[in-house]
Amino acid sequence: MTEITPSLRPLAAVLVSAVAVVPILLSGRRPNVREAWTVLAALAKFGLVASMVPGVLSGTVYATRLGTFLPGVEFTLRADPLGLLFALLASLLWVITSFYSMGYMRGLGEHDQTRYFAAFAASVSSAVGVAFAANLFVLFVFYELLTVATYPLVAHDETDEARAAGRKYLAYTFGGGVAVFAGSVLVFWLTGTVAFTPGGIEGLAGADPMIARVAFALLAGGFGVKAALMPMHSWLPDAMVAPTPVSGLLHAVAVVKSGVFGIARLVLDVFGPGLVGDLGMGEVLAAVAAFTLVVASVIALRQDNLKRRLAFSTVSQLSYIVLGLAVGAIAAAGSGPNDAAAYALVGGLLHIPAHAFMKLTLFFCAGALHVETHTDDISNMAGIGHRMPITMGCFAVAAAGMAGIPIVAGFVSKYFLLIGSVSTGGVVYAGALLVSGVLNVAYFWPVVYTAFFESPTESDEKPLVEGPLGGRFADRGTATDGGSPGGSDGPASDLRPDGGDDDPQKDDHGFAEDHEGQGLRDKIETAEQLHHEHGDEGRIDWEHRRWIGEESTWFVLAPICFAAAGSVALGIVPDAAVFLRIVRLIVAGATGVTV
Repeated sequence: MTEITPSLRPLAAVLVSAVAVVPILLSGRRPNVREAWTVLAALAKFGLVASMVPGVLSGTVYATRLGTFLPGVEFTLRADPLGLLFALLASLLWVITSFYSMGYMRGLGEHDQTRYFAAFAASVSSAVGVAFAANLFVLFVFYELLTVATYPLVAHDETDEARAAGRKYLAYTFGGGVAVFAGSVLVFWLTGTVAFTPGGIEGLAGADPMIARVAFALLAGGFGVKAALMPMHSWLPDAMVAPTPVSGLLHAVAVVKSGVFGIARLVLDVFGPGLVGDLGMGEVLAAVAAFTLVVASVIALRQDNLKRRLAFSTVSQLSYIVLGLAVGAIAAAGSGPNDAAAYALVGGLLHIPAHAFMKLTLFFCAGALHVETHTDDISNMAGIGHRMPITMGCFAVAAAGMAGIPIVAGFVSKYFLLIGSVSTGGVVYAGALLVSGVLNVAYFWPVVYTAFFESPTESDEKPLVEGPLGGRFADRGTATDGGSPGGSDGPASDLRPDGGDDDPQKDDHGFAEDHEGQGLRDKIETAEQLHHEHGDEGRIDWEHRRWIGEESTWFVLAPICFAAAGSVALGIVPDAAVFLRIVRLIVAGATGVTV
């Protein structure tokens, strides 16, 4: 590969959204201007990252060297194929999440919207810093900055529950950061470097195997916190008190993906797949991942709150990525990388963008349901597909992909994973993938079936979900969308006319500033309509809406449709969608094997 140094593009891609924090904060009293800054920063960041794609695909690496960070360690930002995969995903999905946030936050009249958009920009800046870090210490810095930047988003609601979730989030992720730092120090002590090297740092192969195992365990455990590997996963479902766009950020784009990205760097560019397998750490990592993906799927069956079901689904799906990396390492042990290792690694890495598009779609749909109907529990969704046909149609598409149904993204990544596992002889791991796939159908199909094929007066029992073997529903209302602690049927008094704390003269979606009082009247009418729909005895007779966008504002619907379309594109033409081409380049660089 050819390295272009100096290149300012990696630095500019990191800084553009960080710089945008200032005008976003200064525009707090002018929400339209504030959100214009958000969109401009998102588009600029995506443009900078996308501009490096052709060069990286042709073998070019862009690097920005900012001097010595620690003795023997440079502070360098480097856009290589693996970093570009994560940065391209984060920057693209931030664009559509920005538009979705506008419709969501204003639709609910959320408080402190300026703080929300500023924290969002800082979080994405940190995520791209994680992507372009050239060594373990630079990665550690941005990894911790990401924790700090996302904390205000997790605790946004400012309720006792939100603050408790925020404290738990900090405790877990900062604890993981300490482990990452300790592991990085050990690697530096063993080799004299922490720079990422495709195929692994050469000096580690000759190091003391026991100390090398300890270093690997510290790094994998530290990154595994944000990757939500069991038993370090419990912060993730609790973080569902955050607004839905934040849940999408946490579960699809930035935080959890930074964890699996760190594990990918560890396996591919620090130890190398072959050494991970030779040290016996591949089996350990695979066992933890297989356990997590099955058990989390079983727990998801028990959740009535839609966001919590999606949260445990994320815990499971992230382990597909880790399992692919681990199986690739097992296959590469002894004789070195081979086709089986390459297939497993391609499947694991391709599931990063596949899961991101699908899970973002699902969370966007959950948020739309909350904004328009204040419905959060699956048990209250009988027939809701008639009220929100586009939303639930996109939900069905993404859910099919999560279960590995063909023509959606999840099928392609899981196909590579299954081929790699079977070729390696990992029957147990292949079995775990198949069992988890069945469980995905078990906890997603009832949502789709309930929405489209049931009514409040006629519903079928779902023994696998509601019976003793599947477990009774968990306590309802434990994780509601931010700003609506009242649960499924928030009172009219909770509906604010100002669309936030910054501008008291806006309509119900906050896009006009000259109709004082109209927003409040619209909110009250909406509350009365919801009361009528929900009925006096808890029965929900949803009115039918046509498939032309009547169900919500297009600031909410368009991002949902875009994310769902991306899920399908990755399932039908993954090469044309660029991500598979980048993944193949990463695997070829780390293993020497082309898939």
